[in-house]
Amino acid sequence: MPVRLEPTLSFKDLFADATRTVVGMFVCSGDAAIAEICAGSGLDYLLIDAEHGAMGLESVQAQLRAIAAYPTLPVVRVPDNDAVLVKQYLDAGAQSIIVPMVNDAAEAQAAVSSMHYPPRGIRGVGSSLSRSARWNRIDDYLNRAGDLVTLVVQIETATAVENASEIASTEGVDGIFIGPADLAASMGLLGQQNHPLVVAAVLTSITAARAAGKFVGVNAFVEADARTYIQAGADFVNVAADVSLLARSTEALTAKYIGNANSASAPASY
Repeated sequence: MPVRLEPTLSFKDLFADATRTVVGMFVCSGDAAIAEICAGSGLDYLLIDAEHGAMGLESVQAQLRAIAAYPTLPVVRVPDNDAVLVKQYLDAGAQSIIVPMVNDAAEAQAAVSSMHYPPRGIRGVGSSLSRSARWNRIDDYLNRAGDLVTLVVQIETATAVENASEIASTEGVDGIFIGPADLAASMGLLGQQNHPLVVAAVLTSITAARAAGKFVGVNAFVEADARTYIQAGADFVNVAADVSLLARSTEALTAKYIGNANSASAPASY
């Protein structure tokens, strides 16, 4: 007799009764051991970055398995707003997906369609073949799948900020993630995430998301920025990355034991 299983929580479940800002970080190394170490830290979620991280489907699935033993929730940022990619990451067991570079309501709707089986969407059916349904050990998975997944779309261009209300109001979009780095670049302010115009655009997007009744988060590696956005109503903040923590920590060791004679200026935050 096969074991009958229940699915784990999805990202949107963290916000149902949240009494504080949800906090997490990127895992970009692609290494399952690093993901497992971070999963035991007590953070609310880990954002597996398949957009910028050097990883593919197999290494993402390995990280999902490593994180599964811990209460920290995994979220996967896919490389592109592509139905085939979204299907593959969902089938690999990702229940919470972030789609990057969504610039308008039509692109948001395309992402929604990728997340759901027909008739609501276009996700291909392969539950007996995939980890998402635990190889059909989750009862009635096909009919329940739409309630088990979370879709977050990313606002990270000036065009997306202009369309923030329409993007956030798209039915099936659960939440918004704001990326100040690409936003700054799209505004002609490359590397200037703290520029007043960039901060204003982030705040505009937070307001639009909350007005649409969606949870909203922002990437902010600088603590002062994170505090600003929390004060403005951000529901979650992404405060670090595994690779950046390692980079800054090894630089600090170098400074302590060797000195900073050959060091360049401090690197920009994400």
